[in-house]
Parts: sequence; structure tokens; C-alpha cells
Amino acid sequence: MPAYIIRRLAQGILVLLAVSFVCFIIFQFMGDPVLTLAGRYATQKQQEEVRRTLGLDKPFYIQYLIFLKNAFHGNFGMSYVTQTPVLSLIFERLPASIELAIVAMMISLSLGIILGVTSSLNPGSIPSRVIMTGSLFGVSLPTFLIGILLIMIFAVTLRLLPPFGRGEVIKIVGTWRTGFLTSSGFSHLILPAFTLGMYQLAVILRLTRGGMVEVLREDYIRTAWAKGLTRRIVVFKHALRNVLIPVVTIAGLQFGELIAFSTVTESIFQWPGAGNLLLTSIYETDHPVIIAYVMVTSVIILSLNILVDILYMFINPKIRYGRYG
Repeated sequence: MPAYIIRRLAQGILVLLAVSFVCFIIFQFMGDPVLTLAGRYATQKQQEEVRRTLGLDKPFYIQYLIFLKNAFHGNFGMSYVTQTPVLSLIFERLPASIELAIVAMMISLSLGIILGVTSSLNPGSIPSRVIMTGSLFGVSLPTFLIGILLIMIFAVTLRLLPPFGRGEVIKIVGTWRTGFLTSSGFSHLILPAFTLGMYQLAVILRLTRGGMVEVLREDYIRTAWAKGLTRRIVVFKHALRNVLIPVVTIAGLQFGELIAFSTVTESIFQWPGAGNLLLTSIYETDHPVIIAYVMVTSVIILSLNILVDILYMFINPKIRYGRYG
């Protein structure tokens, strides 16, 4: 197991290097930040001065090597727009995105498993068909449309929940501010969390149902029924435990995606998270913020992948990572 983790970490480093290199190549065609920073009426001399100050006058490979050297020491540079360290900007916004992703994942995982198991026990029943039809809407509808519909129903029509913002937050430690501990912050979290987690909920529901329908037909499940075991033990201990392996895989991957790709949801609900920061940075051609965001989210996703692999052993003790695992 330790050798497997070391190999995965080495692979993760190679992936991060590849991601950073691809980002640098893409940024060569994303527009010139000098035009944004110097102003549209700046002279050629003024533009060259800004380019020299930012180090953009150097060849591509020199810029990339300088970036790797600084990144190795935890320095991802300064924002072109705010002239502040980009990591401080991201870490200031990241807690809001992480909290949103945690609640969205809890909603999608809990409801997805419960509804998936429920619909698998009686596949042909009306409740099962209603659940599966609802899951199609979750998969098919785009995120921005789901968010707008939830705002219209629960914020505008019923006036039960606030339509935008993060509400009141409390500082816990450092730059980490949470809305979990205030009623205003928690109420502001509900609609964007449902919007962000709706697609994941539908995927987990359908994955759980498909796995349960298949597992419930296995011989060892029939043997468990023949032994007179209770419905709860057969379904949750024997059947669901084997179904959870692909569910955990998808959930682990999706959690990283919820953090990294929450831009649309954060924009709809004016959520002050890292996704909103990324969107603003793209508009302003703030390359250091963009690449630092990509690198941070890549580290999060890679870490979650390794964690999911480790969780396999606890869900199913038969799994062991050998020489080729």
C-alpha cells in the first residue's frame, strides 16, 4: 500500500507538470494582458514597459522555468490586476467554494443512494418510475436553468429562501469564514447547493439503482433471503456494500469537480467563491490567477483520487493494491 501511494504521488506530480505546461501554451493565445493593464490608449513604449515589468518579454520556455521555480517554493506570482499574491486571493475565496461543494455532495450522495435503493427494490412500481423520470431532468437540464427555476420557485414565488449572496459568515481561523454556524448563512447555502449537486444526484441515483438491480439477482443475495435475514440486512449490508465501490469512485471524482467547476452556479447566485474569481480573472486576462486556480484544483482532484483508492480497502477488504495496482 505505501508503495502504491508513492507511485500515485509521482504520477500526480507528472500530471501537474503537464497541466501547467498546457496552461502556459493556451495562455499564449488567450489575449495579451498588457493591453488590459496598460490601457487602450497606451503608447508602444508604455506597453513595452509593462511587458518588461511583468516578465512577458522573455521567451516562453524561460517564463515557464521561472514559474516552475517559484511554484516549487509556493509562489505563484502576483495578480496582474490587484497586485496581490494569487494564492492569497484564491485561498480567501476557496472556503466558500468548498462549503458549497460539501453541502452539494452531501445532498447528492445521501438522496442519490436513498432514492436509488428505493427505486431498485420495486423497479416497475409507480414511485420508481417517478424517481427515474425525475433523474432524467437532473441529467438533462443545464445548471443555469435549474438555478433560475429554483430562484423563481423558492425565492420569488414562495419567498422561503434568499435568491443570492452568502449571508452572514463567521471567521473561524485565518481567512476561513463559514456560513454553517449562522441561520442566514445556512439559508443562503441551500439553493446554490441544490443547483450545483442536481446533476451529481441524478448520476449517483441511476448508478446506485443499476448496481442494486444487478446485485439483487445474485446467488448470494438469494441465499441471504433463504436464511431468513431481515430486509434491512440483506439490502444494506450485503447488496449495497458491493454497489458502493463505483458510487464512491464517482462521488470522489465529482467532489473535486464541484469545487473546480462551480463557476456557473456561483455566478447565478453571486456566490463569493473561487469559481467567481476565476470568471472575473478570465474577463480581465489575469493569467497568474487562472493558472494558480487550475493548479490548486488539480491538486485537490488528484488528492481525492488517491483518497478514493484508499477507501476501496475499507469498503471491500478483498481489494488489495499489489505490484501492478
